[in-house]
Amino acid sequence: MKFAVVVFPGSNCDRDMYHAVKEVLQAEADLVWYESNLEKYDGILIPGGFSYGDYLRSGAVASTSNVMKQIKEHAAQGKPVLGICNGFQILTEAGLLPGALMRNEKLSFMCHQEELVVENEITPFTSGYDKGEVVRFPIAHGEGNYFCDEETLADLKANNQIVFTYKNNPNGSVENIAGIINKEGNVLGMMPHPERAVEKLLGSDDGLRLFQSMVQNWRDTYAKNA
Repeated sequence: MKFAVVVFPGSNCDRDMYHAVKEVLQAEADLVWYESNLEKYDGILIPGGFSYGDYLRSGAVASTSNVMKQIKEHAAQGKPVLGICNGFQILTEAGLLPGALMRNEKLSFMCHQEELVVENEITPFTSGYDKGEVVRFPIAHGEGNYFCDEETLADLKANNQIVFTYKNNPNGSVENIAGIINKEGNVLGMMPHPERAVEKLLGSDDGLRLFQSMVQNWRDTYAKNA
């Protein structure tokens, strides 16, 4: 499986993502400038940071870039797309995931470890976890307060699209939501950083299983289609 770590002007978690996948997971990965062709990649990773300086709204400008057309096509083909932090914001702004990310409830930037609950373990990203398992990932965001209207929330619940919730909600997100998936199950957006939780030296290696799940799912799918 070959990953593209998409780099926008202002991305600052791209090297973390690359290190997690290339050096720790030992999978194929490239840092890919946002104007590049993504055709040869099996998985798309959109890292955190401040794409285009968070001009207008976090992720708003990046969501209109030409590469998003490729990412939407990639997603439509059923290939995995993972957006973390600013990547999650980009996915919502681009319409690949419902809802929006707003300023944190206390209007301050937060950067610390958080405990998350795995709500859906039957996705290509979470098959290595158990339902209800508590994991520890760091957060680092000022606009991580997930919001959606009641109708959208009802859909998320009905379709089992809520993948991670906060055990102790740090930012005011509706229903403690920390990560959601699209209805098709191949696009995941989340505010916490699994790529910063792949080595015990960093305080937790709970995030490594997310990337391992992606690779294992791809192998299983490829083997079935080969």
